[in-house]
Amino acid sequence: MRYVFAPPATVSVPVVGTTDRFAVRRVYCVGRNYEEHAKEMGFTGREPPFFFMKPADAIVAVEAGVDARMPYPSLTHNLHHEIELVVAIGKGGRNIQAADAGQHIFGYAVGLDMTRRDLQGEMKKQGRPWCIGKAFDHSAPIGPITPAAQAGDVEQAEIYLQVGGQDRQRSQISQLIWTVAETIEHLSAAWELQPGDLIYTGTPAGVAAVLPGDILTGGVTGLQPLRITIS
Repeated sequence: MRYVFAPPATVSVPVVGTTDRFAVRRVYCVGRNYEEHAKEMGFTGREPPFFFMKPADAIVAVEAGVDARMPYPSLTHNLHHEIELVVAIGKGGRNIQAADAGQHIFGYAVGLDMTRRDLQGEMKKQGRPWCIGKAFDHSAPIGPITPAAQAGDVEQAEIYLQVGGQDRQRSQISQLIWTVAETIEHLSAAWELQPGDLIYTGTPAGVAAVLPGDILTGGVTGLQPLRITIS
């Protein structure tokens, strides 16, 4: 088979404790999945989960112990951080029941859903899709994936983000409105999940703007932390 041009390289994420890589297929994201974050965005309650997507090549895969760089994106003057637990799917399926969801999880990682908030807000006002606010280049930094068997009790873990060493976001994974298992159940009813899918599970309260030169350090208890400099 001949291609018109060389196909792009496979997007992949390092796996803790091995030289293997996790090849990324799709990146799903859950919106407003912590109550306090929903409130700061002007919403309340346990609304049905909703999803958006980022292209696989928006991933910025960060090796363990590496301080990575993310370029400040074009067109925005209000770039926001959103720290998230990321679930890596290792076994596909459709209409997966929450009770069976754990069988489909390969591992977990720390991720950032970076957001051009001003562009997202403008699209919302116009009733238009807000991909431009979420799905831009370099918008999905992620640290190494820890296999599920090595990750400990993720559901009870702490999640945090610091900017310049100062807390911006800090909460517990147990505060998710929709648990990881429930999210997989809802998501797999709309799409057939496949190995290589990543699920960004939502961000706690405290989202705010970052500027060039800011150093972002995020973590989830039991997982490799993520460190990014906005360049």
